Amino acid sequence: MSRILIIEDEREIAELEKDYLELSGFEVEIEERGDTGLEKALAGEYDLFILDLMLPEVDGFEICRRIREKKDTPVLMVSARKDDIDKIRGLGLGADDYMTKPFSPSEMVARVKAHLARYDRLIGSRAQANDIIEIRGIRIDKTARRVWVNGEEKAFTNKEFDLLTFLAENPNHVYTKDELFREIWDMESIGDIATVTVHIKKIREKIEFNSAKPQYIETIWGVGYRFKI
Repeated sequence: MSRILIIEDEREIAELEKDYLELSGFEVEIEERGDTGLEKALAGEYDLFILDLMLPEVDGFEICRRIREKKDTPVLMVSARKDDIDKIRGLGLGADDYMTKPFSPSEMVARVKAHLARYDRLIGSRAQANDIIEIRGIRIDKTARRVWVNGEEKAFTNKEFDLLTFLAENPNHVYTKDELFREIWDMESIGDIATVTVHIKKIREKIEFNSAKPQYIETIWGVGYRFKI
């Protein structure tokens, strides 16, 4: 049974999320403070975190940053704040998804299931022989989930690695943002494709000599992106 930690200071919202997740077969724990939630997240064995942004003592941004230093466990951020800057910052810190309150509990459960299913597949792939992609100075070890650029190892979040690998495995093919969202996040974009743009930007910062003039991941204006070989 998958274990989920909800870090949310609004008890009614946390209990509603917990009820829906437990009905779907998940084991769920709740922490209402940021400091105790962070401590539990780092010390415990959880399969996914649902993380509010505005928390007492330690905010959600800091919790996400600290989790990503230690774990690649999926992180789903939720917030009542609708500003794009918060979404961009959260995704940039390594969150796998971002939902704005109020949202449908059933949609939240669907996203949780999608992230867990993808993560399980990725964990399972590690038992296989190493599968390597090498393109013009970039070396992607799919099995170890490691990336080197001109011999220097770069750190990638879960979704950044998945997106880079997918594009590198399908070079010269132009994908729309909607197509990439469906492929990497295993769900419909529901009108929200800023996630793809943020992740492309973060990847370029790590693999491109000059991210303003990308040599690997090209923007095809009005269409989407492609990996050039």
